[in-house]
Amino acid sequence: MFYFVYCTDRPGSGPLRERLVEEHWAYMDRFAAELYARGPTLSPDGETATGSLHVVDLPSDAAAESFALLEPNWLAGVYESVVVYRFEDLLGRSMWDFTGPEGARFLVVAPEKPGTPGTRDVPMAEQDLIVLGRLRSLGDGAVVGIGACVQAVDAAAVAEMFSGGVVRPWRFGGRPAN
Repeated sequence: MFYFVYCTDRPGSGPLRERLVEEHWAYMDRFAAELYARGPTLSPDGETATGSLHVVDLPSDAAAESFALLEPNWLAGVYESVVVYRFEDLLGRSMWDFTGPEGARFLVVAPEKPGTPGTRDVPMAEQDLIVLGRLRSLGDGAVVGIGACVQAVDAAAVAEMFSGGVVRPWRFGGRPAN
């Protein structure tokens, strides 16, 4: 089952994040085969990490919570918050299967509410959707929103498409190739 793990950095935690980067990557290396999407959210200028996204295939809600709470950045206090949702994949592809041209990329976490587009009705061309899924609560699996990584002209355009959602600049993550 896929899980959407979204972490928000604590203000001023950048230097600690930088010191822990190898520890973070080593932890994520243990889940390399299970990662479906990953990467940092960024400040509007794209220069500073502000959080992280991991979409990961794990056997249970408990395993997903453990994945999130044992991550070195969480344990050391880099993250101010961590939320974990079940992720119902609607595209059938990981971020590594995305073949669109490189452009500005964004993470979207949008509530499911009356009057907003449903996940199957997202007003974007499929070539601009990197990953897309319904977010479901742990336990009862109730639909709570939409999670997506998209490519678009700018954050304002994405925010307009996903009204009421959180939109953050985002980039593909992982250990850099040597």
